[in-house]
Amino acid sequence: MREYLKFFIDGQWADPLELKVLDVENPATEETCGRIALGGPADVDRAVSAARRAFPTWSRSSRQERLELLQAIKVEYQKRYADIAAAITEEMGAPVALATSSQAGLGLAHLDAAINALQSFEFEKMQGTTLIRQEAIGVCALITPWNWPINQVAVKVYPALATGCTMVLKPSEIAPFSAQIFAEVLEAAGVPAGVFNLVQGDGPGVGAALSGHPDVDMVSFTGSTRAGIAIAQNAAASVKRVSQELGGKSANILLDDEQLAAGVARGVATMMMNSGQSCNAPTRMLVPASRKDEAIAAARTAAEGITVGDPTGNFTLGPVVSRAQFDKIQGYVQSGIDDGATLVAGGPGRPDGLGKGHYVKPTIFADVTQGMTVAREEIFGPVLVILSYQDIAEAIAIANDTEYGLAGYVNGADVKLCGEIAKEIRAGLVAINGAFDVNAPFGGYKLSGNGREWGAYGFHDYLEIKSIPGFAV
Repeated sequence: MREYLKFFIDGQWADPLELKVLDVENPATEETCGRIALGGPADVDRAVSAARRAFPTWSRSSRQERLELLQAIKVEYQKRYADIAAAITEEMGAPVALATSSQAGLGLAHLDAAINALQSFEFEKMQGTTLIRQEAIGVCALITPWNWPINQVAVKVYPALATGCTMVLKPSEIAPFSAQIFAEVLEAAGVPAGVFNLVQGDGPGVGAALSGHPDVDMVSFTGSTRAGIAIAQNAAASVKRVSQELGGKSANILLDDEQLAAGVARGVATMMMNSGQSCNAPTRMLVPASRKDEAIAAARTAAEGITVGDPTGNFTLGPVVSRAQFDKIQGYVQSGIDDGATLVAGGPGRPDGLGKGHYVKPTIFADVTQGMTVAREEIFGPVLVILSYQDIAEAIAIANDTEYGLAGYVNGADVKLCGEIAKEIRAGLVAINGAFDVNAPFGGYKLSGNGREWGAYGFHDYLEIKSIPGFAV
């Protein structure tokens, strides 16, 4: 049983001012696996004050000092790598293989990306006789979700440190363990007092206090569009910067060529990974109408190869994160059936043989039309919908017929054609044939948010731009 009842504030582990305890559930067993303290506005005040006091010194630190800290974090992270992966499996149900390779692995990959970016990042440049200078924005509130808990912490904390900002992190109270270990990593690495602070808590108690705090200069939030809107409204009174990575309903266009079956298999695997709990998941598969039956058969075969079970075992998928999430997904599955979509794989209820745990059947619907709820709303579970198109122009139109714009996917043998199609999709990242680049900017159009994370592009939201005309070199 894990017990984390202290917050990391001003370089020390501090008791909450008023102890409120939350039980944390293991979604695979539905049993309590730990407890955390829930913070409140007074704890937020302490953490923000510590960050504010630390800002003048840290913001003036040299590039070398920041690089040395990031390198030290890498050493300590590697020491705790297995602990972080195990925590992720326990807190949100990621299978061991996924937690070890991708979930915890991205915490290192983004660290390397930040180190590489910082080595050559141009904080100052001359434009004629004017100095253009990028300076740390100030105290940052970092609010992260449960689905990729360390990934989302990493893409906020590392750029904030690299640019000279100080911060308060509020991880999800549903999956809080890995962030607590991450704070221990930063403490061991020697992060200066007040530069990094951690306050556990929920949205109403800590998230709202952070986003509306007058001494917070910037909020970086990843989560649902609904919560993102509330955070932006709460932050508006102090005109602070708000950077958001929100929901998605990403289209995956498969071209009419010899790679169709392989593209279907890749699309199903990518969609189902992490039990479908990824904001950039390719949830809408668009296939040529003339080859719909072939695509459906390939999707069914791919789904049949997916195993669901205990995340500490050798299974492809673990549970979804909570009973609330399970119930929400079940409602969408029933909606697809009620609306007349064809059930290709999966369906309502738990997989056979799993009487406990928030396990969902990998589900695929075909004969889906654009107006169906399952084609329009973010389900955030292992539910894939297949739509058909007559020509490329219609495929692009269907892909863009959404209020979201986080990601898109194009798969086909003609890479040049894939690239031309990708240019027409209104989304922040469009991957061709499964390509992935941790240094590429990541973020959304429309209701999927604003701002960008990853690599050097992830630095910009943490910086203010100052111009000094007449500067003497």
